[in-house]
Amino acid sequence: MRKVSDPKGVACQHCGGQDLERAISSFAHHKTMAGVWESSGPPGMSNDDYYKDPRNIGRWTEDRLGQLGVDMPEEARQMIDAARDGTMPEPLSDL
Repeated sequence: MRKVSDPKGVACQHCGGQDLERAISSFAHHKTMAGVWESSGPPGMSNDDYYKDPRNIGRWTEDRLGQLGVDMPEEARQMIDAARDGTMPEPLSDL
């Protein structure tokens, strides 16, 4: 059962027995973007694993444009967001 509030009058799928106990299953813990960035360190660090996390894609560009006081072009924002969601921009898709 996925929820604690699910009814207790269930039976085993294999034998039909009703003498069952609840077991806690594993679960996923997802970090926030701030947590990922905190553990990754600043962009440009010589950490080999830095860019293995797709949430760091475009981070150097975002930081650098912010330092220069330049707004992120909308097309670049869309490509960065898409890459973070798993869709690489067309020029990079064959790499």
